[in-house]
Amino acid sequence: MTAMNETTRQRLARVSTATLTTVLFKRGFLNTFLQGVQLCSGAGSNMVGPAYTLRYIPARADLDRIEAFLDRGHPQRRAIEECPPGHVLIMDCRGDASAASSGSLLLTRLLVRGVAGVVSDGGFRDSPEIAAMVLPAYHQRPSAPTNLIKHHAVDLNVPIACAGVAIYPGDVIVGDAEGVVCIPAAIVDAVAVEAYDQTIYEDWVATRMAAGDGLFGTYPLTDANQRTAFDAWRRAQRAAYPLASQFDA
Repeated sequence: MTAMNETTRQRLARVSTATLTTVLFKRGFLNTFLQGVQLCSGAGSNMVGPAYTLRYIPARADLDRIEAFLDRGHPQRRAIEECPPGHVLIMDCRGDASAASSGSLLLTRLLVRGVAGVVSDGGFRDSPEIAAMVLPAYHQRPSAPTNLIKHHAVDLNVPIACAGVAIYPGDVIVGDAEGVVCIPAAIVDAVAVEAYDQTIYEDWVATRMAAGDGLFGTYPLTDANQRTAFDAWRRAQRAAYPLASQFDA
């Protein structure tokens, strides 16, 4: 798999999903935020990594017995062992959280293997244990029943739908405390630059709002005096924002 640009990764680690959805909207991408998926563990830093996908279809009684896990080729087990380090394992459960899509033991294995995070539009079992882990993990809600009751793992690293969003292998997945965004792989570097620069601007806006400035002319930045003030502030903050494109050589 193609390695992700490290500067892009670092930029995305410092921007919010809110900012990313706006940057993507400006490029015509309207459906990039995974609705109904919430953080279960790993709060404190952004989850960033290329998507490695797992697709489930509804379970069937003759195929999805507990003995299915004896098969080393079982797609769920393969996903845990094959998802590349630095990637995000993202699961299509058809939005069905009535049975788990994974549990704490499998997520521990992913953590040890260096996976960047896990996303499911279904549920996780062992959610109290998962909540104590440092691995970023997102799901719809806790769900104790084993996945075989409702889910048949069928495909690895194919296009999927997760929480209503099209996810292609290699798309970049970013998660923060608010939720998860999918960035198409072809535009991720440009999106990361714009989102990082937008974050610098919005940090400055926050200081102006706290100082009592009004919105008009500042947000958006249309007033010439405010633009001059922003440019001066940004130059003074150069060390705090080492990845800004304005400071690139």
